[in-house]
Amino acid sequence: MLHLPELHERPVEDCGEGKFITSSARMDFPATQPKPAADGKVIYYPPGVKEITDKITNDEVVKRLKMVVKTFMDMDQDSEDEKQQYLPLALHLASEFFLRNPNKDVRLLVACCLADIFRIYAPEAPYTSHDKLKNLNKQAFDLAKVLLKRTVQTIEPCIANFFNQVLVLGKSSVSDLSEHVFDLIQELFAIDPHLLLSVMPQLEFKLKSNDGEERLAVVRLLAKLFGSKDSDLATQNRPLWQCFLGRFNDIHVPVRLESVKFASHCLMNHPDLAKDLTEYLKVRSHDPEEAIRHDVIVTIITAGKRDLSLVNDQLLGFVRERTLDKRWRVRKEAMMGLAQLYKKYCLHAEAGKDAAEKVSWIKDKLLHIYYQNSIDDKLLVEKIFAQYLVPHNLETEERMKCLYYLYASLDPNAVKALNEMWKCQNMLRSHVRELLDLHKQPTSEANSAAMFGKLMTIAKNLPDPGKAQDFVKKFNQVLGDDEKLRSQLELLISPTCSCKQADVCVREIARKLANPKQPTNPFLEMVKFLLERIAPVHIDSEAISALVKLMNKSIEGTADDEEEGVSPDTAIRAGLELLKVLSFTHPTSFHSAETYESLLQCLRMEDDKVAEAAIQIFRNTGHKIETDLPQIRSTLIPILHQKAKRGTPHQAKQAVHCIHAIFSNKEVQLAQIFEPLSRSLNADVPEQLITPLVSLGHISMLAPDQFASPMKSVVANFIVKDLLMNDRSTGEKNGKLWSPDEEVSPEVLAKVQAIKLLVRWLLGMKNNQSKSANSTLRLLSAMLVSEGDLTEQKRISKSDMSRLRLAAGSAIMKLAQEPCYHEIITPEQFQLCALVINDECYQVRQIFAQKLHKALVKLLLPLEYMAIFALCAKDPVKERRAHARQCLLKNISIRREYIKQNPMANEKLLSLLPEYVVPYMIHLLAHDPDFTKPQDVDQLRDVKECLWFMLEVLMTKNENNSHAFMKKMAENIKLTRDAQSPDEPKANEKLYTVCDVALCVINSKSALCNADSPKDPVLPTKFFTQPEKDFCNDRNYISEETRVLLLTGKPKPTAVLGTVNKPLSATGRRPYIRTTGSETGSNISVNSELSSSAGNRSREQSSDISETGVSENDENPVRIISVTPAKTEPVKNKEINSDQATQGNSTERGKKRTATASGTENIHQKPEEKNVDETGPSLAAKTRRGRPPKPEPQGTTAKNEETNKPPVRGRKRAAVSQESPGSLEAGNAKAPKQQDTAKKPAAAQRQIDLQR
Repeated sequence: MLHLPELHERPVEDCGEGKFITSSARMDFPATQPKPAADGKVIYYPPGVKEITDKITNDEVVKRLKMVVKTFMDMDQDSEDEKQQYLPLALHLASEFFLRNPNKDVRLLVACCLADIFRIYAPEAPYTSHDKLKNLNKQAFDLAKVLLKRTVQTIEPCIANFFNQVLVLGKSSVSDLSEHVFDLIQELFAIDPHLLLSVMPQLEFKLKSNDGEERLAVVRLLAKLFGSKDSDLATQNRPLWQCFLGRFNDIHVPVRLESVKFASHCLMNHPDLAKDLTEYLKVRSHDPEEAIRHDVIVTIITAGKRDLSLVNDQLLGFVRERTLDKRWRVRKEAMMGLAQLYKKYCLHAEAGKDAAEKVSWIKDKLLHIYYQNSIDDKLLVEKIFAQYLVPHNLETEERMKCLYYLYASLDPNAVKALNEMWKCQNMLRSHVRELLDLHKQPTSEANSAAMFGKLMTIAKNLPDPGKAQDFVKKFNQVLGDDEKLRSQLELLISPTCSCKQADVCVREIARKLANPKQPTNPFLEMVKFLLERIAPVHIDSEAISALVKLMNKSIEGTADDEEEGVSPDTAIRAGLELLKVLSFTHPTSFHSAETYESLLQCLRMEDDKVAEAAIQIFRNTGHKIETDLPQIRSTLIPILHQKAKRGTPHQAKQAVHCIHAIFSNKEVQLAQIFEPLSRSLNADVPEQLITPLVSLGHISMLAPDQFASPMKSVVANFIVKDLLMNDRSTGEKNGKLWSPDEEVSPEVLAKVQAIKLLVRWLLGMKNNQSKSANSTLRLLSAMLVSEGDLTEQKRISKSDMSRLRLAAGSAIMKLAQEPCYHEIITPEQFQLCALVINDECYQVRQIFAQKLHKALVKLLLPLEYMAIFALCAKDPVKERRAHARQCLLKNISIRREYIKQNPMANEKLLSLLPEYVVPYMIHLLAHDPDFTKPQDVDQLRDVKECLWFMLEVLMTKNENNSHAFMKKMAENIKLTRDAQSPDEPKANEKLYTVCDVALCVINSKSALCNADSPKDPVLPTKFFTQPEKDFCNDRNYISEETRVLLLTGKPKPTAVLGTVNKPLSATGRRPYIRTTGSETGSNISVNSELSSSAGNRSREQSSDISETGVSENDENPVRIISVTPAKTEPVKNKEINSDQATQGNSTERGKKRTATASGTENIHQKPEEKNVDETGPSLAAKTRRGRPPKPEPQGTTAKNEETNKPPVRGRKRAAVSQESPGSLEAGNAKAPKQQDTAKKPAAAQRQIDLQR
């Protein structure tokens, strides 16, 4: 046992500068005999102490060191002479002999000496060597650590008392250590947590301090204590852990930020605490502070990269959500983090198949982001694809294998996004190619204007288009001056450029533009962005060859398909689809006998999709087959003939187009197909008609000079007379308004193809000299007027009638894309076509709207067809209204952009300027079959909703004083007459009334509309007569009371899609009289269960419309009417509940929305009776004038009423019962006016809705 000599007690004096612990008496030591040290310096020992070396025994060393300890203990800082005298001894004691001595008593005594030496020589340390200091500190720390561990029970109360003084009572003067109290706690905790048993509750107290900075300090400390690897504090002290977790929701931003940063270490060191952290990280992932949301992502991704098992699916879900964050920095971090996880665990499979499966969704999610509008998002997706999903630096075979199986495992939307990405890159390549072509032409004003437009287009494809414009202009100047740079760029975008050549070109161009004096060069960065987008980093001839070989292995069954998680059939089909997409963007890369041999093999396969894709690849890439590869040509021709005659409809179309595209003797080839097919048409075998009709239609369109005349007799004698005007079979009366493709009868499929054939034949001729187009338009109009039952024999089913209505409407729209036919489409035919967007069948409305948008967005359709979208305000399905609004936004944006980019477009403003849709919309709404009473407030509300649906989007910006321009158009229309019915007072009154409603809306929504119009609008003469001289129309067609009701009154509780069969004339058709006797064959109930009316009576009083549940696509639905009025909003595939269904009347930019269906929370369909295509309860509209009511199952009254109705014609409009498949939504059903008692509670309900 080591016995230290008795030490004098020394009081702690007030420690000012230069004052330390002093002894009660100072001692003077006479100098002893000096001893030379190893380094030559003389060591003086205290009196009576002999030299201490390694030559003496340990006992003697201990004995002598005790005397040295006593000497240093009695010294103070003022003993300058002694300090100098004993400095060599102090250095000697810090030698390895003492610090690493195996005898613990020696080490302990030396540590005591060193402690005093530091005190004496402070503030200047006697030791200047860094390593020696580190060694000394370690020895001191070890000494303190051992002492504390040995005395834990004795010293713990003292420690608790000290921290109580500092933490709770706030006495900072207790010790110099008060400033370092949290560091001290951390060190003590590391030594032994039991030292702090009484201190932890004090920390919990501090966590609840009102001082944010104080809470931040405690959070930092506890983050270290909880997060350290061996800590079990969270399990040992649950109250403190829960209190700490509460700081994730602290009001002080730095505290929340520190909490989130802690989570990363905690997840990595304590996976068992992930469950506790998940809920708090979820809240912080939606934090209003960008930095916190960013750090949540960093926290989760860091842990995931360490070990994927550390992060659960919920945590990964938070990162997934943040890929759509409103801030670019957060989105970028989330996308890059997910990409890194995908590369690590899926591409490199570092943690096995289970881990790969866990993050397999990442590839789809990242590609979906390409649908976002931001160019930054698109560019980052392209970068991620090139670096993480399919790394471009892999060898060709490995790279293509990666792409092949990625493409096969993507979901359909991700595939579309990837295809769109390649399409955009290819489009940008073509823009750069056109720019280089302009450089080759002589300088002129027209050339400069074209070049400027091209530069603006390129700039829009780069980040920050505003700055990019300047950089692109600068790059264009450099291109004009540097011919070598132009040649490098031409090589880069050349169809024959290989991936390796592209890499060299990019580096060479970047080297030429680099400026050594400018380390950060934003101009160069922008050019690199451009080069990366246009460089073929993945696909070249070698890559296509590798893809084809992979596909061959899948066909032979020797590939790793199953190992990669896809079936061979899926791999082959996906591989062909991939090659098909690449054949559009890289056609030159396919030109090799080996590739075409493999494609011929695919043509012989039984999979129809595979063969179809192979034909399309030949069509896109085979332009040199005839001259360069005669063997391939001779094999291909008979296969194409066979597919055109007996293949699937899609194969037939592609085969005809392929023959037309790649063979010089196309006339002979097409004739060999046309003649046998046209002779063998037989309407009695409709299933064998479809492919021949497709082939004949496309042949007549591609080669009109050769086949237009022969086709005329086919059309007259067979298509119209034999096929369309006859119903050979009787459709199944199953009550459905729509059936899947496989359930449609062959006869109806043949009729649909016959309609398409008529259109293709006319599009090929592109003239109306024979008046065939007029006859065709009359036929199509008759098809719409008769609701698809052209023969009126009632033999065709409802679902088949829907197919034919859609085909007829789409056909008129297709013909309108050709100017010569657009001119002869009458306003009545245009209106019939427009009403298809309000069809009673959801799928008809959906598909028609998609076709309309597709044609408008490509600027193929005249502007008047954009007015059709105004009718979508009447659609009872929220998704359809939202889709229509997005279509309008896109179309208006594209047209405005086109006018900006094309200076010559100013000459065609009447057909391009979006604002010119207003007169078309006014005329269309004036002829809406629902609009029968110009003074009916309810009908005027409908008109106002339709007008605002369009005007809201148009009036988002007041570009070039457009508000005043639109107002001027409406005013000018009132000075004209309706060209469709110029002499009918009622027709003109309706037109002027719609104008006044439009003016009312424009005036109420814009204070800028009263300015002078920049130009006098031109009105379309097809719809409006020329203004008459001295004609003044200053009459107000809507009263002031009506005006107030329209703008501020209670939103109309009415069905906006209530009209069925309103009178609308169609040339050449007799009135279609609809009876109900033959249509009561089947009643399909949705078997809704109404909740107890008694239990819901109090809520029902606040409802303001009548609820009726009927199925969307049922022929004769049973109406299930609730006791009191109610409205419903759609809740997709779920039971309706009031929280989901309720929406305020002002929640969506002025659009009326339905209120909660009180008392209908438990309405649902019985699962076994729900049909995928026709689900959804809905509301039946109050019968309007001119609309025959739907027959009730037992209601003879309805039949009697209908016999008194006048004959009606026109398109059947979607009733309020319309609902999208799989969702439940009610339209705005009309409340019976006698229910005045419900008005006040209803107003209160709406007020509540608005507050939500």
